[in-house]
Amino acid sequence: MHQKQSIFIVDDDEVYKFIVKKIIEIKELADHVSTFCDGEKAYNCIKENKGKPDLLPDIILLDINMPIMDGFLFIEEYVKLKHEINKEIAIYMVTSSVDPIDLERSKKYTDIKGFISKPITTEVLEKIIRTPRS
Repeated sequence: MHQKQSIFIVDDDEVYKFIVKKIIEIKELADHVSTFCDGEKAYNCIKENKGKPDLLPDIILLDINMPIMDGFLFIEEYVKLKHEINKEIAIYMVTSSVDPIDLERSKKYTDIKGFISKPITTEVLEKIIRTPRS
């Protein structure tokens, strides 16, 4: 049996978060899903729980354009903190941006495992969640 995942959805679009969380629940793709309306809230959660791997996500679905702390600022702060985290976290940029500059910028970060255009499909979610992590 495949081990279930813990997922953070970081996005300011409430409808998007609701739909993605519902898909994950209906398909039983994760044991736990947490949602955050901006990168700062997600980052603070990770920072507060950095020594507790069970409270950290396996996967983060991260929007680029958000208020307070956007996806790229989140990544920059996460990179500074990740050496204190005893868990591999796969981060996927999920965005409605069609700007090729965003795609190129995301490639600079080895922590970003993929760049996904919205709307995210059930098939893409299943592939991301079922991808083995090293």
